[in-house]
Amino acid sequence: MSITLQVNGKSYPVKAAPETPLLWVLRDELRLTGTKYGCGVAQCGACTVHLDGQPIRSCQTPVSVVGAGQIATVESLGGGHPLQIAWVKHDVPQCGYCQSGQLMSAAALLAQTPKPSDAEIEAAMNGNICRCGTYQRIKAAIKDAAGLPAVSVTAPALAIPAPQA
Repeated sequence: MSITLQVNGKSYPVKAAPETPLLWVLRDELRLTGTKYGCGVAQCGACTVHLDGQPIRSCQTPVSVVGAGQIATVESLGGGHPLQIAWVKHDVPQCGYCQSGQLMSAAALLAQTPKPSDAEIEAAMNGNICRCGTYQRIKAAIKDAAGLPAVSVTAPALAIPAPQA
């Protein structure tokens, strides 16, 4: 089947069976490898992209349902997006595997809710799994990108006694 996808503001003719997951068309045919394969069952969020501004799991979205919809991948953020800057500032990336999905979920949240509450951040990010456990850093980075006061994620300093002379 030959279809045209609208990805990151450009048109791409692709040849894929209608049931082919969007993830594999993005990665294998269009070579947009920022979107990651995680679990394959839409539970981890690593494959999150936007379809008409809404976050979707591309591993379970058949290319046939995309139609003329506008797809945005992590590459659309361009490297200088406020979330990407905040991600680095707050040392969010560890292994980095989940980051594209985390960023795309956070970008959708901020596009819809520019000044989200803690509860809104938690709800929007629910289902994006981070194996390294940087959830508090992710939340702080989202708040920072939104211009909100970030929560402190540093541990309190330990009191270490001075050496005896």
